Amino acid sequence: MHFELKGVHYHVSENTTDYIEKKMHRLDSVKENLETLHFTITKEKNMFKVEANFHFNWGAPSHIRVDGHDLWPAIDVLFDKLIVKVKKEKEKINSHH
Repeated sequence: MHFELKGVHYHVSENTTDYIEKKMHRLDSVKENLETLHFTITKEKNMFKVEANFHFNWGAPSHIRVDGHDLWPAIDVLFDKLIVKVKKEKEKINSHH
């Protein structure tokens, strides 16, 4: 899986990178289904937009976005949604075989 993390109007600190890398372990059971995962953290005034764009190995692209005042909780919610989305996609593909 190719992983990329970038910030828009936000400097991605080492703490942020470490936090996201720790969260990546939650994807261990589904990462064989992901080809690419791009995270973008955007800071707008007093809000954060945390987005994930990802492609499955069968070619289906997906996008998830979470807005929040606090970065860490927004990242947590994004990972929760990401795992649900990947599991649903995986079930769809498995039900067709």
